[in-house]
Amino acid sequence: MKDKHIRQVVIVGGGTAGWMTAAALAALLPGLYSYRLIESDAISTIGVGEATIPSIRNFNLHLGIDENDFLRATQGTFKLGIEFVNWGKLGHNYIHGFGSVGRDQPTANFFHYWLKMQQMGHATSLEPYAINTVAARLGKFSRGRPDLPNSPLADMSYAFHFDAGLYARYLRSYSEARGVRRTEGRIVGTALRASDGFIEAVVMENGERIAGDFFIDCSGMAGLLIEQALHTGYEDWSHWLPCDRAIAVPCESHGPMPALTRATAHAAGWQWRIPLQHRTGNGHVFSSRFMQAGAAEEILMANLDGKPLAAPRLLTFTTGKRRKFWNRNCVAIGLAGGFMEPLESTSIHLVKTALMRLISFFPDRAFEQADIDTFNRLCDKEYEQIRDFLICHYKVSGRDDSDFWRYVRDMAVPETLQRKLDLFASRGRIVRENEELFPEDSWLQVMHGQGMRPRSYNPVVDQRAPEDIADFLNSTAAVIRKCVDAMPGHEAFIAAHCRAGVKQAA
Repeated sequence: MKDKHIRQVVIVGGGTAGWMTAAALAALLPGLYSYRLIESDAISTIGVGEATIPSIRNFNLHLGIDENDFLRATQGTFKLGIEFVNWGKLGHNYIHGFGSVGRDQPTANFFHYWLKMQQMGHATSLEPYAINTVAARLGKFSRGRPDLPNSPLADMSYAFHFDAGLYARYLRSYSEARGVRRTEGRIVGTALRASDGFIEAVVMENGERIAGDFFIDCSGMAGLLIEQALHTGYEDWSHWLPCDRAIAVPCESHGPMPALTRATAHAAGWQWRIPLQHRTGNGHVFSSRFMQAGAAEEILMANLDGKPLAAPRLLTFTTGKRRKFWNRNCVAIGLAGGFMEPLESTSIHLVKTALMRLISFFPDRAFEQADIDTFNRLCDKEYEQIRDFLICHYKVSGRDDSDFWRYVRDMAVPETLQRKLDLFASRGRIVRENEELFPEDSWLQVMHGQGMRPRSYNPVVDQRAPEDIADFLNSTAAVIRKCVDAMPGHEAFIAAHCRAGVKQAA
């Protein structure tokens, strides 16, 4: 029987996506396959994906990576959520915290009990009922306490901030220790098989021809294989997400190190602030239709917390995705597959989920079309659901002080998003469909945080007397505050467990 197994896997591109791919395949699919990664030292990576969401912890767990060691190596800090400043209106801010808000009841979500009291004038902010937001406001952090199963501390939901360049270097060492072969150099051509258009090899600038059975494109937005060689096509979403530029610059750390990413809205976009141990990452994401690059840079530089550590760098992008993530014997991972602006820190998550999906559908030389089609359909759905969540941030903003904000307020949105908005506007209901990434409490915090108010609440909460509901809310807030008061400070936790350059005792 003829051996149909793939033998040579070629990864094109390094950076975060390339080395995450190499690390995952070397760790989870060892032995049968040979992995070779090609990257050019002359081609810089985007390198601004420094904030993550909690799913990265599962990626580290799958690879057996020690969390403290990883954070020391990448100058990492912890992240409990995102603070949104000036999104609902100027001068207003709220936190989209990871994890749950309150304790859902058998017949209705916690939010509906809170909403009834809020509409009666007896409740204000949602924040006291979510442990992540309370901890973030007070500068506290702790990992989960599974030994306290009935406590809000039982399963703290958190992610990380880290230096993307250091993360790629860390994963490179991890991958090479497991047999991944790295080749430095620039690819100047791609050889396709005449019979079916499959990729046979890539041609290097020095003339070397690197053949493979399966190619993984991690070349970033250029899409060296998936687009330039295979002409797969791209689905443009810029009419819904009009930001198409970003200016990035690191600066010196200044003041407290919050366990939060901060996203501050400006006249034609927004600015990120990501605190690391050794510096702060900053960037201004904006729409070139509504603001010139020079003005965007001035806004960014005027709103840094410390002295800039490098010259500002301009990045251009088009939000959207490839029409196929997997085409013939090539799969696009990371920015080669699509770009979702970094508003909810989903870029590294999308690399992780694509890799886990690829391992589930890993091919042999037959490259069964049913497998490929299913992989593409699942990727499409994931991107579309994240797209809708990002659009929601713009659509429900109460700002109307610039042409940009008036445009996103008035634009038509995908039907899938409009249904969510209509459902929430009626009685505050939110339905999580088809295992979508962001749960009900994430949608809730964004829609409510930016000023969207339902007309009513779930009527089943009227089964409980207002006094009983008030006691329920008060006890929930009191327990959360007690837990947070017992936490160490975020910086103290880092100093005790994962300070860069300090090897803690086992």
